[in-house]
Amino acid sequence: MRSRGSQSRLYGDSFGSRVSALMLAMVATMATIYVAGRLWQDAESRTYLIEELEKRTGQGQSAVSVDDTLKVIACREQRKKLASLETEVAAARQEGFVPKHLPGNDGKHPTKKVLSVVGVMTTFGRKKNRDAIRKAWMPTGTSMRKLADKKGIVVRFVIGRSANRGDNLDKEIETEGSYTNDFIILDNQVEAPEEKAKKIKSFFIYAVDNWDAEFYAKVDDDVYVNLDALGGVLTSHLDKPRVYIGCMRSGKVVSEPSHKWHEPDWWKFGDGKSYFRHASGEVYVISKALAQFISINRFILRTYAHDDVSTGSWFIGLDVHHLDETKFCCSSWSPGAICAAV
Repeated sequence: MRSRGSQSRLYGDSFGSRVSALMLAMVATMATIYVAGRLWQDAESRTYLIEELEKRTGQGQSAVSVDDTLKVIACREQRKKLASLETEVAAARQEGFVPKHLPGNDGKHPTKKVLSVVGVMTTFGRKKNRDAIRKAWMPTGTSMRKLADKKGIVVRFVIGRSANRGDNLDKEIETEGSYTNDFIILDNQVEAPEEKAKKIKSFFIYAVDNWDAEFYAKVDDDVYVNLDALGGVLTSHLDKPRVYIGCMRSGKVVSEPSHKWHEPDWWKFGDGKSYFRHASGEVYVISKALAQFISINRFILRTYAHDDVSTGSWFIGLDVHHLDETKFCCSSWSPGAICAAV
């Protein structure tokens, strides 16, 4: 008769044997799956090489060489890289590094190609200026649509949002726009003096995304423009794919912080403290290729203290035709001028 101790040892030995058998079975199963997978991969490769061998043998060619095998492997690697690049491009498109729909629109604007989109930069508290422009040179209502249809010129006031989103300043613009329907409201742009350069960039991005135009123009809301003359000048430069048109100048860089025109990055402009050549901010025009460049590179284009200097800086180093057009010098009236500052 066996004791309880001996029975316990027998039970323990039996349990341990079962666990060991189970572990061995699991290891054997995993090994079988691994070997089967490798055999399947090898079989796939062999099948491909056999097919190549049969093709070449049937055509009187030699067997598949080592070089041919390496080429097959290299081809597969290139396919993997291409798929990876396509994924990266798709992600970049979502982040805005390439234009999402250059010739398209958001359903609010005509789809056909136009000559120019003119953005009149305005701000809060400037309704009198806007009304004066509407009476003087900017068509309203059906005349605004006729201007776009017949002459290919789209004109809109451009404004950002209040820092206190949804306050009375925003509501006043929305109310005015509901009557005139002549605003571009930049939802992601704060309307503030120190944000002017960023606002210009936001306008070009918005305009490129919503109109397929040959040119994009920036105008201040204290400038009167002869749209017929502007259209004539732009039509004469349709053969220039990368053109920057304006009253070109180069002013002094102000380093004194207390000065009105202080430039925080004054040290970047050398010992002479002179800005590079750029168009006066009253009126200037850029071609479609340059507007697209701004849209694509929006996240890496920096801005300076002044919006006209900022725009000029984006084209330094590019193959751009800087066209010094005296007709764009609004402060000094000249025969055939397209604009006048008031």
